[in-house]
Amino acid sequence: MNDYPSEWDVMEEQDPQPAEEPEYRPAPAPRPRRQPTPPPSVRRREGRLSGLALAVAILALIVAAIALFLSLRTEEELDPPPDTSVEEPITFRFGDMTLTPLEGMPLNPYDRESFSLDEKGRVVYEKNGTRAKTGIDVSTYQKDIDWQAVAADGIDFVILRLGYRGYTEGGLFMDETFYPNIQGAAEAGLEVGIYFFSQAITPEEAEAEAAYVLNAIEGYEVTYPIAFDWEPVAPGQGARTDGLDNDTLTRCAAAFCAKVQEAGYQAAVYFNQTQGYLRYDLRELTGYHLWLAEYDTKPDFYYHFDLWQYTHTGQVAGVEGEVDLDLDLR
Repeated sequence: MNDYPSEWDVMEEQDPQPAEEPEYRPAPAPRPRRQPTPPPSVRRREGRLSGLALAVAILALIVAAIALFLSLRTEEELDPPPDTSVEEPITFRFGDMTLTPLEGMPLNPYDRESFSLDEKGRVVYEKNGTRAKTGIDVSTYQKDIDWQAVAADGIDFVILRLGYRGYTEGGLFMDETFYPNIQGAAEAGLEVGIYFFSQAITPEEAEAEAAYVLNAIEGYEVTYPIAFDWEPVAPGQGARTDGLDNDTLTRCAAAFCAKVQEAGYQAAVYFNQTQGYLRYDLRELTGYHLWLAEYDTKPDFYYHFDLWQYTHTGQVAGVEGEVDLDLDLR
């Protein structure tokens, strides 16, 4: 037998006292947790991110503003506002009249500074080393002409009156000096052109005048233009052309010239400033040479022309009295 007491024996001998219930105490309220302060490196990174976001936002606003500006500008370019300004029309003066230029009509292209007078008092035109040819135009009024003397006096070409239409009855007549003149001018080596004094009142009559000219020059060399020369007759003379309207006159000139050019010659229309501005519609005649009569040392005519009759009081050896002088500006 064991002399020491067992575990159960010890437990029976002890008289355990009932444990006292602990005093109730409410659990203390949890203390708020303090957020940890980020380290400086984190704070700097967060500052950079905030600044970057702000910069991106500002850049986006700038881009949007530029896009809006370009959009509005494009709309203005595509649909500009109406021009409310009033542009003054271009005009020019002729005598005491103010005229508006013909739309589409070529203008006078010549340099006024290139016109001058030579030692004989004749007008010359020299531009870029080229000098315009000098000529005369004659009819029976100049009577007999020494063509060799004319050529020796610096004349390059002549325009001869071939004939005329009567202004009362309307008959067609030859100039009495035409054939002697064309033969003498050709023998002197001058270039020859023709003009016909017209009193046509219809395009058909103008065509008949052209046919009359073409028949008369058959067999002769004509290298200069054949010109339609229609001129008004002084009032009170009973002229059949009195009251001819501008449109019909222009159509007469065009009909004459068209028939001449169909035959292989160069056609022209002779006119002064009054006819050029107030009678002819020169736009209908630009396919032909224009021969201007304006008596001056420099031409002021507003529109284009090719030949210029600048005086009717010229002096040329071989011609008795005064004679018309011309320049070929072509």
